[in-house]
Order: sequence, then C-alpha cells, then structure tokens
Amino acid sequence: MSRRHRADKRQTVPDARYNSVLVAHLVNVIMKDGKKNLAQRIVYGAFEKVSEKLEKGDPVDLMLGALENARPRLEVKSRRVGGATYQVPVEISFERQESLALRWIVDAAGGRKGMPMKDALAAEIIDAYNNTGSVVKKKEDTHKMAQANRAFAHLRW
Repeated sequence: MSRRHRADKRQTVPDARYNSVLVAHLVNVIMKDGKKNLAQRIVYGAFEKVSEKLEKGDPVDLMLGALENARPRLEVKSRRVGGATYQVPVEISFERQESLALRWIVDAAGGRKGMPMKDALAAEIIDAYNNTGSVVKKKEDTHKMAQANRAFAHLRW
C-alpha cells in the first residue's frame, strides 16, 4: 500500500428506487460476485417486509432508526508499546460507524439459517430498530470492551 497519497473517497451513486445513498451502500454490502440485481431484489424485498411489519411508513427512515441503534461510537485498536500489545479505545468516524453497522446487520442476517436472505435482513432491521437483537448486542460488547480498556487511552496515537 502506498504511503504517499491517501485513497480518494468515491461518491456512492444513490439507488434508483429510494434515491438514497444509504440504500445503495446497503446493496453494495450485500452484493457478492458483482450480482447487484440480486442484491437490490433482496434489499427492496426486505424493505417491503419491514414497512409491512412496522407499519410506520418510509422504510428508509426505519433503516436510519435501525442504524442509529446499531452504530458503534467507540472501538478498540491494538497498539504495540515496547513488546506489549494494548487494546486502546478510539472514537470512530461517522463513515466507519455506518459501514460497521451495515456490515454487522448483513452478517447477522446471513447467520440466520433456514430463511431467505430478504426475510432474515428484514428481521435484523426490525430487531435493530426495536433496539434488540444480535447487532445491538455486538455494539454494546464493543462499547464494553472500550470502557474496560479506557486506562490505556493515553496510548492513543
């Protein structure tokens, strides 16, 4: 990896149906082997199920609420100091918070066996919106780890 330049952030093109960059990001996280059409069908099907179940209207707003509950604020990074490795708590940028939350939601949906991906994704979004489920637990575990290691915060770089 080059040390000269930082990689430029590419702008994500909003998706066609909801005109939302967030939905396009979710589609890109779900997509495997370049099969974007399949990923879009999964996301749009999941959004239909979410809006049916919660009956609150716009599924993009529901997704934003779910993301707000799943988004981690702190994480720990390994820092090597004189032969010992410390877990140092660091604050996360907004982009990384969003990426981690989306990745956790998709991974948790993929871990649900015996149901189609769009149903599993809808269930994970609903759980995150209701502040329950494995994604919110993962966020809380990440925060607990950061709190437990805050004695090493002075080693931050």
